[in-house]
Amino acid sequence: MTYNLSNRYSRQILFNSIGEEGQKLLKNSFAIILGCGALGSVSASLLTRAGVGRIKLIDRDFIEENNLQRQILFDEEDIKNGLPKAIAAQEKLRQVNSSIIIEGVVSDVNYTNIEKLLDGADVVIDGLDNFETRFLLNDCCVKNNIPWIYGACIGSMGLTMNIVPSKTPCLRCVLESLPPSGTLPTCDTAGIIGSIATVIASIQATEAIKLLTGNIDAINKDLISFDIWNGRIQKIHISNAVVGEGLPRPDCLTCKQRNYEFLEGRTSTWTTTICGRNGVQIIPLVRNPKSEIRNPKSEQEVCFEHLAQKLRPLGKVGFNKFMMKFKINSYEMTIFPDGRAIITGTNDPGVAKGLYAKYMGM
Repeated sequence: MTYNLSNRYSRQILFNSIGEEGQKLLKNSFAIILGCGALGSVSASLLTRAGVGRIKLIDRDFIEENNLQRQILFDEEDIKNGLPKAIAAQEKLRQVNSSIIIEGVVSDVNYTNIEKLLDGADVVIDGLDNFETRFLLNDCCVKNNIPWIYGACIGSMGLTMNIVPSKTPCLRCVLESLPPSGTLPTCDTAGIIGSIATVIASIQATEAIKLLTGNIDAINKDLISFDIWNGRIQKIHISNAVVGEGLPRPDCLTCKQRNYEFLEGRTSTWTTTICGRNGVQIIPLVRNPKSEIRNPKSEQEVCFEHLAQKLRPLGKVGFNKFMMKFKINSYEMTIFPDGRAIITGTNDPGVAKGLYAKYMGM
């Protein structure tokens, strides 16, 4: 393959650290973006424009008006059409670059499906909104030797770091356990400005391009902290937090002891408070006869037509093939084919479970 200066990647190819060989490597690469919110939408756009040959977008959520302030792939028409984020992002990005494969997957990521969802990935970009799923992602990537790029932002602050199994510390080298509930700020309590998500996601996408083009020596080896409001950038040397100069922690539960407690389902929560809104996600559960662990009900699909007949006398109902919305009093339930639901109007998991049991059954 020979590129000329008139093609879409010409200016990128002129950059010496990429060149024609790097562009070929990008074309043959597979990147997964976990979460299509503020971080994920920017990363997805940049990697699509850079020519990564295959991109999978995974997100459980739907689009709301307050997303438009910072989630750059979406517009008001997407809200009118009732599209899930992954599908709306897929359609927008296919219009940007029709020469690559872009797949949107509407799914909650949990220990029963993450290895299948990430199978074959060359890199994973973190666009998640909670640490429990990040610990699960860390387990899966360390076990399967997949590089991933952590990212998080709140208010005007953002963080990012690269996790390359066996070459850098993993997430649990730096953060040994989940932060206690209620101790961290959220979009609801601290807000967020869109520009910090754009900055952090741009760094994530750049680091992904370095990894995919074989520029492993050029990747960032520190935890980057960025306060866009006050103009402060800080590189936190991970070697100060762990034993060894940028090497995995020798007693790390995950990357040294190979204890994958999140991936094995020994540490799981099936209600999740949603970042950025007054809402809770509920995952329907069934008993695993071989274990005391409870598993998502992944084999049964909800019949929206049948459910709508039951719910219409009680409240406002609308649905398409991707999801159903049911409004009752001050609550709204968004129900997906696998029985998963996002309930807005409360951040109390107990209230959310009660509403789910009342209108859906557990």
